[in-house]
Amino acid sequence: MVKQWFKSGSPWIWMTGGAVSISLISVLGLLAMIAWKGLSFFWPSQVVQFELDGSVTKQTVIGEVYDREMVPKSRLEAMGVDLSGFEKEQLERLLIKTGNREYVDLDFRWVLETDIKSKTTPADLAVFERSKNGNFYGYIETVIKDGQVITDNKKQVLEELVDRAVDLNDQAADLQDGDIGHINYALERLRLQEKSYLLDDALTDERVAELAQQRAALRADYLVLEKQLFALRNQAKRDKVTVKDMRGESVTIPLYQVLDFWLPNDMGFFAKLGHYFVQLGKFISDDPREANTEGGVFPAIFGTVFMVMLMAVIVTPFGVVAAIYLHEYAAKNAVTKMIRIAVINLAGVPSIVYGVFGLGFFVYVLGGSLDQLFYPEAAPSPVFGTPGVMWSALTLAILTLPVVIVSTEEGLSRIPSTVRHGSLALGATQAETLWRIIVPMASPAIMTGLILAVARAAGEVAPLMLVGVVKMAPTLPLDGNFPYFHLDRKFMHLGFHIYDVGFQSPNVEAARPLVYATAFLLVSVIITLNITAIGIRNHLREKYRSLEH
Repeated sequence: MVKQWFKSGSPWIWMTGGAVSISLISVLGLLAMIAWKGLSFFWPSQVVQFELDGSVTKQTVIGEVYDREMVPKSRLEAMGVDLSGFEKEQLERLLIKTGNREYVDLDFRWVLETDIKSKTTPADLAVFERSKNGNFYGYIETVIKDGQVITDNKKQVLEELVDRAVDLNDQAADLQDGDIGHINYALERLRLQEKSYLLDDALTDERVAELAQQRAALRADYLVLEKQLFALRNQAKRDKVTVKDMRGESVTIPLYQVLDFWLPNDMGFFAKLGHYFVQLGKFISDDPREANTEGGVFPAIFGTVFMVMLMAVIVTPFGVVAAIYLHEYAAKNAVTKMIRIAVINLAGVPSIVYGVFGLGFFVYVLGGSLDQLFYPEAAPSPVFGTPGVMWSALTLAILTLPVVIVSTEEGLSRIPSTVRHGSLALGATQAETLWRIIVPMASPAIMTGLILAVARAAGEVAPLMLVGVVKMAPTLPLDGNFPYFHLDRKFMHLGFHIYDVGFQSPNVEAARPLVYATAFLLVSVIITLNITAIGIRNHLREKYRSLEH
């Protein structure tokens, strides 16, 4: 029976199914772990007030419990901690996020359980999210509205004033990045245009007068907008709040620095749930702050998607044309076979090598040549002769080109030769046969290659570090200034953001949950791009299924 069972092939079916199940469980488990550690960061945690009375410290500590760990008693005694009278072999210590960064040495500290005299969660403990110096924890004492001290309904009034300050700050940022940014961009264009005229010996008196007139008009508009900007900033600085911190001292916080505040110990489940989604939305839509350890990751999301889409636009036509030539036109000889072997081998080249090639050829050779030919007036500042999003897309297009070529060739080889012969027999040319029949039938395979290319390109980091990605990008590659798409600009990327926050952050403890949250977001972006491409592939497969019969 056992011998017949092995001969039937059933064991191999069970082994294959088991391997697939284990792989699926591993992947889902990894994603669940990343999602839990990352997304739980945005849930409003309780703020605890600890009264410490140990051998080392006697003070009040207010903060959030970030982590817990058990430490052997022998290890603590070796560190000089007096634990006489304690019989436990392991003692618990808590990692507390105390915030109030400008008034304490570290905004994270370890507290040993033996030092804790008492711990409470007062309902009136507030958390202030600020634009700099991180969170602030304390008790709200007074709210100062336009110089007047508010004593009644302090929480409601403070909510209104914080919303007002945030709205004014947003208006100021939109004005600075929008209209004022347009004027600065136009002034820089006029400077380069004047320099170009000077290099071409075409700077006539009429052109000088015209440029001066345009410059004067732009500066007049700039002065008007500058007054509006300063007025918005002064209005945002009107109100303040006084908070009693864990040192027992009153600290005055200008509300223009406050992004949000909440009382986590006084919040119910649904209030916490609403706050959770608000914080998650901020993480997706806001710019990063405090060396990427706070704020959002929108520039990194935009840069990742923009670069991947640009790469897809570049790699698809080149990969498809190369595959069509190799399969439909190239002779079946040793040279063609060597080309195919070279294409397959290119897929195994380390990605950092592509980055070095992109830096040496695209940036320095091609970009430098473009600057000499078309942008001499910008010298010595490079335009395309420096890493940017276009060179990153081209580098990743070369990196993923073998995947698209191999996948497209496999799709072309599955199309029966009788289809080609039938089309030619009906009077169609070879080009018409390719364009109207062969390529549409091979489009699902082309989309498969594109899916694989996008999945690999979206997660690559090493080559991008050489050809365009940066820690903080001042502007996006897309804005309202002509020509709108600025392919010469540097950009942010989710993969590099993970590396930077995880390994280059000045505040490791604060950055840890952001690493998981950004990693989960990167996986989500890749899955979204892949699902979109798979949907298009399935649509094409159904559309051209009739051609196969």
